[in-house]
This record gives sequence, C-alpha cells and structure tokens, in this order.
Amino acid sequence: MSNEINTTLILFVVIYLLGTLAVGVWAGSRIKTTTDFAIAGRSLPLIMVVTTTFATWFGAETVMGIPAKFVQGGLAAVVEDPFGASMCLVLVGLFFAFKLYKMTLLTIGDYYRHRYGRFVEVFCSVAIILSYLGWVAAQITALGLVFSILTNGAMSETTGMIIGTLAVLIYVVIGGFLAVAWTDFIQMIVLVIGLAVIAIFAGNIAGVDKVVNLAAQNNWAQILPAPSFTEISIFLAAAVTMMLGSIPQQDVFQRVMSAKDASTARSGAVIGGVSYLLFAFVPMFIVACAVVVMGDKALELAKNDYQKLLPSFIMTHMPLAMQILFFGALLSAIKSTSSATLLAPSTSFVENILNNIHPGLSDKQQLFAMRTTLVVFACLVLTYAIMMKGTSIYDLVSSAYQVTLVGAFIPLVFGLYWKRATTQGAIVSIVLGIGTWIAFMAFKPLGESYPPQLPGLIMAFVGMIVGSLVPQFVADKQQAMAHAA
Repeated sequence: MSNEINTTLILFVVIYLLGTLAVGVWAGSRIKTTTDFAIAGRSLPLIMVVTTTFATWFGAETVMGIPAKFVQGGLAAVVEDPFGASMCLVLVGLFFAFKLYKMTLLTIGDYYRHRYGRFVEVFCSVAIILSYLGWVAAQITALGLVFSILTNGAMSETTGMIIGTLAVLIYVVIGGFLAVAWTDFIQMIVLVIGLAVIAIFAGNIAGVDKVVNLAAQNNWAQILPAPSFTEISIFLAAAVTMMLGSIPQQDVFQRVMSAKDASTARSGAVIGGVSYLLFAFVPMFIVACAVVVMGDKALELAKNDYQKLLPSFIMTHMPLAMQILFFGALLSAIKSTSSATLLAPSTSFVENILNNIHPGLSDKQQLFAMRTTLVVFACLVLTYAIMMKGTSIYDLVSSAYQVTLVGAFIPLVFGLYWKRATTQGAIVSIVLGIGTWIAFMAFKPLGESYPPQLPGLIMAFVGMIVGSLVPQFVADKQQAMAHAA
C-alpha cells in the first residue's frame, strides 16, 4: 500500500511540474522586451499583484520552519517571520510603492543610481544580490527534502535539489516574471485550498479544544520578550531584520513594479502582506495538531529534524487525498518563492552591474544576458545549498537580509523622504552600517550579547545624517566667509 501511495503521489507531482513548465512556455511566447521579462510589462491586475506578493514570503520556511519554531518557543520565536516579513509588505505598500512606481524603474538598483550615482547603485546591487544566496538556498534545500520524502529515500536530497532546481529554472528562464506571476496565481490557489482543507482535517483528528489547551499550557501566545537589555535587543533585531531589511529587495520591487498602475501596486502589497500574516498561522495550527496526535515524537522532530515534522504527520496520519493536497501546497509554496528569488538577482546583475561594465547593450542582448545570468546564479545557489546541507531552513532565510538592512535600507528611505540626503551621506551610511555590522560579528562576545544588525542600522542612520549635513554645513560656512571678505 505504501508503494502504491508513493507512486500516486509522484505521478501527481510530475503532472504538476509539467503543468508549470507549460505555463512558462506560454508566458515565454509573450516575452518581447526586458521590461516584459523583468516586471511583466507593468500590466498585472490587483488579484495577481496580491497573489504574487503573498507568494514572495510563503515558502519552505513558512510551511516547515515557522511552525516548528512556534511549537518550540511560541509566537516569541517567530517574530522575524511571519510578523516582520508581513509588515515589510505592508510598509512597502503604504510608504514606498506609490513613489517608486511613479519613477518607472526596472530594478531597485536603478533608484540608487538616479538618486545617488553609480557607486551607490553598484554597491547596493551587489549587497542585494548576495542576500539572495541564503533565501534561494533554503527553497532548494526544501525541494530536495520533498523529493527524498516522496521516494521514501530512494532519491537522495542532493539529487532532489538538482531536479527541483531544474524544474524551477526552466520555466523562469523561458517565461521570466510573467511566468512567475501566472504560476504564483495558480500555486497560491492550490496552496490556500490545500492547507485550509488539511487544517480542518488535522483539527478533527487532534481536537481543536486539545490544541487550544496545549497552546495555553505552553504559553505559545506570549510574544513580548523578558524585560532585560539582551532579550529586548534580540527581539528588536529579529523584528527589524526582515521588516526593514527586505524592503530594498528586488523581488519585492518587481512585484510592486509589475502592477498595472500605482494604486494597484500600493493596494496589492498591503493586502498581500496582511494575507500572508493571517495565513501563516495555518501551518502553525497544523503542527500544533501534530504535537497533540504524535506527542513527544513530534516535539523531538521539531527540535532535531523539524523539516520532517509536518511531512511525517501528513504521511503517517492522513489519507492519500490529504497527502496529495499537502505536497501540492508545499511544492506551490517552495516553487513560488524560489522562482521569484532566482529571477530577482539576475535582473539586478544585468541592469545595475553588467550595464556599467558593458554599456550600450541592446534590449535583445540584455534579455539574453538576463537568461544566461539566471542559469549561472541557479548553479551557484545549488552549489551553496549542497555545501550548507544540514543548516536550518529558517536560519538560512533569516540571515539573508541583515546586509541589506545595514547597507541599503537607510539610503532608500532618506532618499525618498529627506530632500537633504546626498551621495556623500549615502556612502558614509553604507560604510558605517556595513563596517559596524562586520565589526560586531567579528568580535564574538559583543556580537552574541548584542545582535550586530542593530548597531549596524543605528550607525547607518548616523552616517546618513552626518555625511549629508557636514559637507553642506562646511560649504555654507565657506560661502559666508567668502561673502564677508
């Protein structure tokens, strides 16, 4: 019976993967320019902007990483994601989407060039590109795990990573962001329906009252830290890393720019962020049900091998129909995130780095370069994921955005909202922010008691103010002295 179930599951997975490839081929026939490839020709309606922003965050860590952290430490353990991640999208919608959309940019790096010049453009683009390594590697790692589970270990996780990467890469290379948007739309329908049905089924197995009692006994609803300097610092660092560090990111920017107009960009980001926060509680509830049903075995898996907790619960306590729904939902979550996060750094590299090295490329040459870069970046991420095998998916994701938090966030905010921000201010902000962050990480005792991204962010803020105002103050003084003379 077990082999029959696995064969059926594998058949459904193959059909599903072929379906997404077909969408990519269809989307590829509509790609004519780099704008089509990078931001879907700025044509998406509200419903697709919502689903694609929702899909930005709903990946492997949401289905497997966050729930396991939740049953170990309650809401306090998942402040970074989903709370910080969802608020990122809300903040983007409220304060950034409208302004950026009106500027008609292809990448977030273009903004830094227009506001501060090429040095800041290149530096921030490199930081943004590097930040994607951990994020995409987490999705590739999860794909390898899924294929290994589906084949009862007959396929190794490494082989699964390779096959999963190819499955995503092919339709993204062919169809670009248009393929990503359409597959996100389909995959989010599968995801929402699949996990909602599984949550209802899991609640019936475990008993909702027992789940509520378990949550109360373990104080899972506690979110605020203990009143100590170290605990509060750790809490704040976790909250701001994805909340603010993810704002200057190309995948978020692509979703904003792909909307058909500025109002759609703003509303889509806000609705997508709120939807993500609300629905992220569904896999948490399912894993809480698993703890009720499986007892200590579930808690042991959550602590030692949490990536297998939810799949193990589904495979051992639910019928075939629920298993098909689960793996459809899980693959939807992983593929939607990995496809967008493969595309984002590739477009940034071509637009903001390659164009500075080889200016004057035609639109056709840039389109070819974007597709080539996609393949190269996918190979790099796959290699990184294999090398980092065994690292927590949640940790791979949460560490990805510290560099953009301390290096790119302050120049973006001040450039949009402070007229006196200058190129000198942006450079000083980047140097102090990154430098302080590295210094705290290098000095272990200090970095362990005080999260390095917080002093990095503070010094980036100081650098922007001082770097912008001091040269202006000196120039005003010299001008006044010249007039006096």
